[in-house]
Amino acid sequence: MSGLLDLVKPRRSLSRRKRADRLFAACGAGAVFLVVLWIGFLFASLLVRALPAMTAYEIALTVQLEPEQIPPDNPRRGNWRGVLAQAVADLLNAEAQTLDAELIPSERVAAKLLLSKGAAAELRSLVIKNPSWLGKTGTESARTVFLPVSDSLDQYAKGLLVPSTQDGALVSPKTAELFDQLRQAGVVQRKFAWRFFVRADSRFPALAGIAGAVKGSLLAIMVCLFLSFPVGVAAAVWFEDFAPEGRRTDLFRINVYNLAAVPSIIFGLLGLAVFLNFFSMPRGAPLVGGMVLALMTLPTVIVVSASALRAVPSNLREAALALGASRQEAILHHVLPYALPGILTGTIIGLARAFGETAPLLLIGMTAFLTSVPEGISSPATALPAQIFLWADQPERGFAARASAAIVALLIVLTLVNLAAILLREKMEKGRSR
Repeated sequence: MSGLLDLVKPRRSLSRRKRADRLFAACGAGAVFLVVLWIGFLFASLLVRALPAMTAYEIALTVQLEPEQIPPDNPRRGNWRGVLAQAVADLLNAEAQTLDAELIPSERVAAKLLLSKGAAAELRSLVIKNPSWLGKTGTESARTVFLPVSDSLDQYAKGLLVPSTQDGALVSPKTAELFDQLRQAGVVQRKFAWRFFVRADSRFPALAGIAGAVKGSLLAIMVCLFLSFPVGVAAAVWFEDFAPEGRRTDLFRINVYNLAAVPSIIFGLLGLAVFLNFFSMPRGAPLVGGMVLALMTLPTVIVVSASALRAVPSNLREAALALGASRQEAILHHVLPYALPGILTGTIIGLARAFGETAPLLLIGMTAFLTSVPEGISSPATALPAQIFLWADQPERGFAARASAAIVALLIVLTLVNLAAILLREKMEKGRSR
C-alpha cells in the first residue's frame, strides 16, 4: 500500500507543477494583452482627437487685386482686409438667390464671421508667391482662392461646437445656418489640411503647422548624433581596452553610469549655465539644443557601447594580437565591427529618447513662438515636443486637435526610429554571422 502511495504522490506533484506552469504562462499572456490593449487605447484616443486637424474647411473667394488696393511695388502694405471684405460681400450677393435673406449679415461683419483671423495673412502670402497676379485692373485682376473659415465655424462643421444663443457664444444659430447653406451651395469645401505639414507655428489654428518644429528637432538631433556617437564610442573603448585597473577608473565608470540616470532637466540647467550664460551662444538655436541633448545622450551611448564591447569574445582580440596586429588595429578592424550592431542600436534608441525630450529644451529657449522654418543650426527654432507643449496650453479649440496630431506625428517618428534600430541590428548580425 505504501508503494502505491509513493507512485501517486509524484504524479500529483507533476500535475500541480503543470498547472502552475499554465497559470504562469496565462499571467504572462494576460500582461502582454493588457499592455497591447492600453497602447491601442492610447493610440486610438489620440487619433480620434487628431483627425479634426487633418482636414480644414475653406471658402472659395474671388478677390479683386486692384493696384489701388494692393500696390504692386509693395504688396505687404496692401489693404488686405478691405479686399477680403469686398470679396465676401460679392460672394453673398452672388449667392443671394440661394441664401435666406434674413441670414445674410451686413458687409461690415460678414468677413469677420466667415473667415479666419489669419485669412488676410494667408492671402498676402499667396499673392507674394505669385507676383504676376498684381498690376492688373478690371476682370484681369480677379483671382479665385481658397481661404480658411473661422476657427469656430470649422469646429462647428466638424461637430465639435454647438451653436448657442447666449451672449459671447462662438457660433450663433443664424451664422451656423448661413454656413450650412454655403456648404450646400458648394462655396465651402472640406479639404486636406496641407498647411499643418508645411507651415510653422501661427497665432491662428487654421494656419499653424509642424514643419518648423520638425526641422528644428531634426537639426538638433543631427548635432546630438555628431557629438555623442564618436565621443561615446571612444570613451567606451578607453574604458574597456585602455583604462588601467584601479579606483580612479572605477570612479569614472560609476560616475558615467550615474549620469545615465540623471533627470534630463539637470542637463538643461547645465546647458543654460554653460552654453548660454558663459559662452553666450545663440538662445533657442538647434546647435545649443543638440549640444544639450548630446550631454544627456552621451552617458547612455557610453554604457551601451561598453556593454557591446564586453560581449565581444576575448579570443577575437587574442587572435588578432597573435597574428601581429597592434591593439589599435585589433580594436578598429575586429572588435568594433563585431560590436557595431549593439552600439548602433543603443545609440539610435538614445537618440529616439532625446528626440522626445522637452524639459532641457525649455530651459535653453527652444520654445519661442516662431512663424518661420529655421534655416540652419544657428537660427532660432523650436522642437516638436516643445511645440506640443505650447499648443496644449492654448485656449483655442483648434490648437487642441493640432497638439494631438503633433503627438501622433512624434509617436510615428519614434516608432520608425526604433524599427530602424531593430532592422539595422538584424541586418548587421546576419552579415556578421556569414
